[in-house]
Amino acid sequence: MDLKTNKTLITIVGPTAIGKTALAIALANHYKTEIISADSRQFFREMSIGTAKPDQQELAAAPHHFINSQSITQEVSVGSFEKEAINKIDQLFLKHDVLIMAGGSGLYVNAVLYGFDEIPKADENIRENLNQQFKQAGIKPLQHQLKELDPDYYHQVDTNNPQRVIRALEVCLSTGKPFSSFRNAPIKQRNFNTIIIGLDSHRETLYQRINHRVDLMINKGLLREVESLKEYQHLNALKTVGYSEIFNYLNGEWTLAQAIDKIKQNTRNFAKRQLTWFRRNKDVVWFKPDEEEKILSFIKEKIYKT
Repeated sequence: MDLKTNKTLITIVGPTAIGKTALAIALANHYKTEIISADSRQFFREMSIGTAKPDQQELAAAPHHFINSQSITQEVSVGSFEKEAINKIDQLFLKHDVLIMAGGSGLYVNAVLYGFDEIPKADENIRENLNQQFKQAGIKPLQHQLKELDPDYYHQVDTNNPQRVIRALEVCLSTGKPFSSFRNAPIKQRNFNTIIIGLDSHRETLYQRINHRVDLMINKGLLREVESLKEYQHLNALKTVGYSEIFNYLNGEWTLAQAIDKIKQNTRNFAKRQLTWFRRNKDVVWFKPDEEEKILSFIKEKIYKT
């Protein structure tokens, strides 16, 4: 973005478990600034271990915004996040020239960087029918339907998230057009410069990191965390990787070993979808997680040019 401003939002994207939090904190400390979280699962106070939320030490290392900002009983939309995040960014730019944003939720990152598309309101009856289908037959038939009606969005979205799948399907069925066709609104011009850093590594290394992280979550007490939320398992916030699988174990559908294996598998699939999403954005400049000095040099050069 070529703007006459000295305000820059450095955004760190990439798949889960790649090291976005560590880099965000390092950059925030370097620039003596603050971090906007664009991870839609870390908004929720009640979900910590399963969302790999920064721990107390990490939260204390740099000021974070939009972590623990909501309860699982509250609905969070991309549109509302865009408004709140832009307001917060405007406030923070009054005292900082550089801000950091980090997160793997592509829709939420894009909403801040480029604006959020206004999507048509769907037919309530269609939504109700889809919810009934989900209750009776689970997510699989809905995934197949989405793949048929909107293959583009199917390959971008977290297809294990019923809320996202149903939202896309209700728009497809209400309008007769793919959900993805409504997500091409003109880019909003922001009053700050953006630098987007993507983190990636060899696939095998990433999968090892994911598997190790899941094992750590189990050791830290993921089972207890999910157990304490069992009465809320119907809420959209909890229909997500790391929670759905443990609910299946608690409900007697799987063994604990099966649930853990499924978390690893579903998280690896989620990471692949995240990479597909972010690789489509030509503004992203890619680095390995351990190339901190290289990243800093690149950012300095970009900020100097603006």
